[in-house]
Amino acid sequence: MIYPIVKYGNEVLEKQAKPVVDFDANLEKLVADMFETMYAANGVGLAAPQIGISLHLCVIDTTTGEEPRDKLVLANPEILSMEGEILQEEGCLSLPDFRVKTPRAERVTLRAQDVHGKEFTMTGEGLLARAFCHETDHLNGKLFIQHIGRLKRESIKRKVRKMIKAGDW
Repeated sequence: MIYPIVKYGNEVLEKQAKPVVDFDANLEKLVADMFETMYAANGVGLAAPQIGISLHLCVIDTTTGEEPRDKLVLANPEILSMEGEILQEEGCLSLPDFRVKTPRAERVTLRAQDVHGKEFTMTGEGLLARAFCHETDHLNGKLFIQHIGRLKRESIKRKVRKMIKAGDW
């Protein structure tokens, strides 16, 4: 099932998500639906709050479906360390059509649980590190625009308000 993606302005995107406690068939179905939704939107990551579900859960696939073994499910992820910094263009499915150079760590190590509740630790570099940061931010009620300069952030907010007023959001 493909879920509609929640857009910037919806309060679920600004709240701390609830921990995943039930690792069952319902979670497996939700994860499958999240991957389907992410691929349909041409994303590399999707957090549960982006589909209106306040759960500390995200899916990531930096190969956009080309390498099934690279699909990641992160339940209750926690960033353990970040190294370096790189400034690259970043976008968000909840802020469609906006891409901004955003500083992120070059290397990120996190601890999470898989879809069955098994804990693991993983280190990502480059795009994967960026996705780890971006998606865990969503789970903590943050959007990528909180990492950019105030003027650029306010410009984006102003454009979104105009789009909302015009009925285009």
